[in-house]
This record gives sequence, structure tokens and C-alpha cells, in this order.
Amino acid sequence: MARVREVILGVGGGIAAYKSCELLRRLQDRGYAITVVPTPSSLNFVGAATWEALSGRPVTTQVWERVDEVRHVSLAATADALIIAPATADLIARIASGRADDLLTNLVLAVDIPIFVVPAMHPRMWLDPATVANVDTLRSRGFVVMDPEIGRLTGDDVGPGRFPETIAIIDMFEELISAKRDFLGMQVLVTAGGTREAIDPVRFIGNRSSGRQGAAVARAARDRGAQVKIILANSQLSTQEVRDLNGIEVISVETATEMHAALEREFPAANLLVMSAAVADARPLKILDEKIKKGQLKDIQLIENPDLLKSIANMRDKQIIIAFAAETNSDIGAAQEKMKAKGANILYLNDVSGGAIFGSDSTEGFILTSNGAHIPVAQTSKDTLADLLLDQALIQLG
Repeated sequence: MARVREVILGVGGGIAAYKSCELLRRLQDRGYAITVVPTPSSLNFVGAATWEALSGRPVTTQVWERVDEVRHVSLAATADALIIAPATADLIARIASGRADDLLTNLVLAVDIPIFVVPAMHPRMWLDPATVANVDTLRSRGFVVMDPEIGRLTGDDVGPGRFPETIAIIDMFEELISAKRDFLGMQVLVTAGGTREAIDPVRFIGNRSSGRQGAAVARAARDRGAQVKIILANSQLSTQEVRDLNGIEVISVETATEMHAALEREFPAANLLVMSAAVADARPLKILDEKIKKGQLKDIQLIENPDLLKSIANMRDKQIIIAFAAETNSDIGAAQEKMKAKGANILYLNDVSGGAIFGSDSTEGFILTSNGAHIPVAQTSKDTLADLLLDQALIQLG
């Protein structure tokens, strides 16, 4: 199954609707982009403004809203999964009978994706033969219906029907979509983007790195269960790409010196370091306070920046380090020597001659490892490369 990213969260009209606010947040922490589709009656418990504020996306409940978008069709076309939480007895009955009298029930009929239903209602309603039959109908059609928990509900009533804990819902959902969680409990540190070294207030020495590969690795590690921090320098990420870093701590830096300081502070707690940032090899000896006039811009004295990768590798305890080599040739022998000299466990070599790779969504090259592997990577997406690199890191982490 392809990676699930776009999730519709359908919200039924029960008191447990307020608990779905926490569910939304925790799903975002795991990297899912959420569009909330509440039933009209659910807005009595949690209003549209709350859902829009939490999700950062518009909220509609009826097919008569945003008619030009044909919402039930457009949402169905982009969604990867549908979670209905809470699902009331009435909502389950309407879905089982094939009703399409609001946006959510229209969506249920329009999508061809995994549908995960989380019921919540009074115990007598959950155990009523009509509800039992309706749940059986949904399951026979391929819906995954989670059994509610047994516990106290509104008032003093106790029994089956309580909305499950958020973590239990997410665990079952990710089991449904076969999400990898093989980095659970690990700390991953990523550098991304390109450092800039100031010449004067308006000029700098920099490079073409967009930060997209590092962002892809950070997202992949987060999606596989890791706690992730990204040290991000002067990226060209779009607004949406920045939003996609939900659940990842972003540490913004500009210069190689600032990145070095952040690495020294964060590296000791990490299990894996991915050094995808393009770090300037040198910086001006002096940074002028005023703009250099065009006629005076004749030469710049440079001083070498510290070798961040080698310096941080010398601090290593048991951490695994992935390095990148952006070269204008594919000299594998030289890349292997570089990997050894810098203290990296894994190195991705790519040929950037002619402006290739930088700023692109795709990449190609070779993955080299300290245990002798030499893996060619045909042209593929940076997201796919991110998972390939993490797979190699897992091998070395044991």
C-alpha cells in the first residue's frame, strides 16, 4: 500500500466529538494531513471554527457548500484514508443503509480507500440489535470498526460504548494502513538546506541546496515513529512543504558556525544523524557593516569553515551517521575514501553536474555503506530515497 498522508476525519454528533480534537492533533504529529468533515449535528458539540483552527483547512458539512468544488468528489479524489470518530448509532445506521444526506455520508459512498470507524454511544445503544446488525453490515462491506471501550460515560452509566483512548485509535488505524513504525523510540537529527556566509549586509556566499532531501528524510523518520529534529538552513521549501514538517522540531540557522553549534548541542541525544545540508566550505574573513560599492568589490579574503561532519563524528558514542556527497562526477572510489575519512557509516553520492538534483523533487546516485554495500539508485523521488537511506540505517543500528 502507498504511504497514507491525506486523511479525512469524519466527526459524528456525539459528546465524544471533543475528544477528536486530540485525535486530530496526534495524527498531525505523525505527519498526516487532516481534513475534517463533521456532520451538521456534531457542530452542536465542536464548532467549525475549532476544526478549521486545528486543521488549518476549510470545513464543510453539506454538499451545498463550496458547490463549485463538488466537495464530496474532490475530497474523495485526494484522500488516502477516512476515519470516522466518533461514529454515533445514527451515523452508523445511515451509512449501513447507504444514505447520502450530508457531506460525510456522501463521501463514504464516493471514496475507494480504507474506512476506519470508531463508535461511541450509550451501552444500551451499542448493544441494541439494530446497531449490532448495522456494525455487522459495515464490517461485511470491508469497513474496519473498532470496538468501543468499557467504562464510564456521561452521567453514572458504565458499560461498552466509551470512546477509545487516542493512542489506541491511532495504533489500530496504522495497523490497518500497514504503516511502518520501525523507528519508534529513536531520536533522529537531520541537517538540511544550504548555509550562507555574509559578505556585507546584502551579499553572501551560498549554494543551490533547497533542503528538500533533508525534509524528506525528516518526514520519513517521523512517519516511521522517530522523534525528529531538523536543523534547517535557508531552505527553498514551499509553504505546504513547511507545513508538512508537523511534529518535527525545526531549528533554524543561517551560517555554518550556527549549524555547528546546533549539532554539538543536539547530537549527543540522537541515535541517527543525517547530514544532508550543503555547508559552505569557507566564509569571509571580515563581514563589512556597510554594502560594498560595486567598484570596490574586487576580492574577498576567505577563511575555512570547520568540517562539521568530521567534527561531529569525533563526538560519536554509538550513533549512526549518514552523509551526502554532491559531486560533479560519480567517482565511487573517492566517495568511499571520503566516507571513511569523515567517519560516516553511510554516504549518498549524487552527480549534480549541469545543475541536476538541486531544487528537484527527484534524485539518482549511489548509496555506499561502511560494511561494503554499493547500491545504485535509479532516478526516483527524494521521498523514496529517504526510506532507502533509513532502511540502511536500521541495518547498521541492528
